[in-house]
Amino acid sequence: MKLQQLRYIWEVAHNNLNVSATAQCLYTSQPGISKQIRLLEDELGVEIFARNGKHLTQITPAGEKILQLAGEVLHLVEGIKQQAQEFNEPDRGALNIAVTQNQASHRLPEILHSFGKQFPRVSLSVQQASPDRVAELLSEGTVDLALASSGLNVSNELVLLPCYHWKLGIFVPSQHPLIEHSKITLEQLAEYPLITYAAGYAGHALIEKTFQEKNLNPRFACTATDTDVMKTYVSAGMGVGLMASLAYHPQRDNDLKVLSADDIFKPCTAWLGLWRGGGLRQFTFKFIEQLAPHLTRDCVEELLAQHNSEQLDNMINRLDVPVY
Repeated sequence: MKLQQLRYIWEVAHNNLNVSATAQCLYTSQPGISKQIRLLEDELGVEIFARNGKHLTQITPAGEKILQLAGEVLHLVEGIKQQAQEFNEPDRGALNIAVTQNQASHRLPEILHSFGKQFPRVSLSVQQASPDRVAELLSEGTVDLALASSGLNVSNELVLLPCYHWKLGIFVPSQHPLIEHSKITLEQLAEYPLITYAAGYAGHALIEKTFQEKNLNPRFACTATDTDVMKTYVSAGMGVGLMASLAYHPQRDNDLKVLSADDIFKPCTAWLGLWRGGGLRQFTFKFIEQLAPHLTRDCVEELLAQHNSEQLDNMINRLDVPVY
């Protein structure tokens, strides 16, 4: 078994089983990839891919398990390379991050600016995507870190750490009737059309659940994935906005007011996803600490070393996670 063969099956699986496209990505020949896959299958005694003639049609059940392990092996190999580079050039490298829009627009800019000044020789890549796609990018090993409030799933090799809690705010035009109320209730919100996150985002699920618990049916005038779009629609008078309070920028949003929803909705949690055996670089630990000061290097290393899920959960529950 060769690492090259594991790379081939991994890339083929993530190129929609298109061997030709995989060959182009890896700058090699299609017959060469097909031959190496067959050699690996012959050695293992199982088919990784089902076929129709010369075309790969699907991943077999055995192939699913093999690909999962192949991904872990390839990620560990990348970790070895990163550790070597850590000794050769500790302040040089690449940091790839996948985030949802909420974090990309309202939490990361200041942190990325500060990090860039501290580590000018580190190439930063930020991929903004839906929660499900962020989870895929992390699972595929395409990124080093993922930041999202939903969609990320823990596994033997992936760990989720609480980065921060964020509150929902009530966004209204500056002359809206709700401003006159010292304390807003869920029943009052139910009287207005709402503008909030699309289905699949943590905020949307929380809002629906909260209304359901009170047997209320919210009216969604519009849902979106981008808070700037939502704020535009609120300004246009389409409805009341329910989105992260940290999305409010007083100078830019001077035609809006954000009202407290602390008594109505529980905070959501932004989770940091990372590989357990990824061989994190020093600058990656520095980035994590800037993003979440409670996640120091010692803390993260201790959490990553825990394979007992109950013990890990207990340690996470003791963390002093900030609220925004």
